[in-house]
Amino acid sequence: MRIVHNSLHHEVAATLREEIFSGTLAPGSFVDEAALCERLSISRTPLREALKVLTAEGLLRHEPRRGCFVAEVTQKDLDEIFPVIALLEGRCAWEAARNASDAEIDALEALHDKLARHARAKRINEYYTTNYAIHEAIIMLADNRWLAQVIGDLRKILKLARLQQLHAPGRLEQSLSEHLAVFAALKARDSDGAEAAMRTHLNRQREALRAVALQQKAKLIS
Repeated sequence: MRIVHNSLHHEVAATLREEIFSGTLAPGSFVDEAALCERLSISRTPLREALKVLTAEGLLRHEPRRGCFVAEVTQKDLDEIFPVIALLEGRCAWEAARNASDAEIDALEALHDKLARHARAKRINEYYTTNYAIHEAIIMLADNRWLAQVIGDLRKILKLARLQQLHAPGRLEQSLSEHLAVFAALKARDSDGAEAAMRTHLNRQREALRAVALQQKAKLIS
C-alpha cells in the first residue's frame, strides 16, 4: 500500500489507526518503523510524526530505547473509562432528545432498522459498524463540542476492546434491545429516559466485556 498526497503524517496516522482498530497491528505488538516505511513507501519523518499522534491518543505506548508498541486495554482501564463515558454519552442522549429534528429522528430510525437486520443475521462486524454510527449520530445531535471532544478521545481507546463484548452469549440481542430503548426515548423526546437508557447501555457493555475476559481466562486455565 502506498501513501499519497505528499505523505502527510495525518494520513499515515489515519492508516495506522485503522490497522490498530482492525487488529492488523495487534495489541502489545512492536511497531517496526523500518518495515512500515517500506510497506507504506514513506520516509521516517512522517512516520515518526504519526507515531507521536497515536501515542498522544493512547493507541500506542512509547518505551525509551525500545520504540513504540500497540497499546493494550487492561481491565483496570475499562473499569475506569466506562463509568465516565456512560455519564458523557448519557448526557449526549439527554441533549439529543431536546435538539433532534423530526428528519434527524427518521434518519436514526433507519439506522436502528439496519442494526436490527444485522443482529438477526448475526453479522457482528456489520452490527458494530452501524452501532458505532448510531453513537456518533447521537453525539452530533447533542451539538456540544466539549462533550464530543472528550468522548472522541475515550472512544478511540474503547474501540480497541468494544467489538469483543458482542461475542458474549446473548449480548448481540441485549445490545439491540438497549439501543431500541434509547431510540424510543429519543423519539418520545424524553431526555431523562434517553439519558438513563444510554447509561444502562454503556454499563452493560462493560459487564459483557468482563464476561468475555472471564471466559478467555477460563479457557487458558482449562
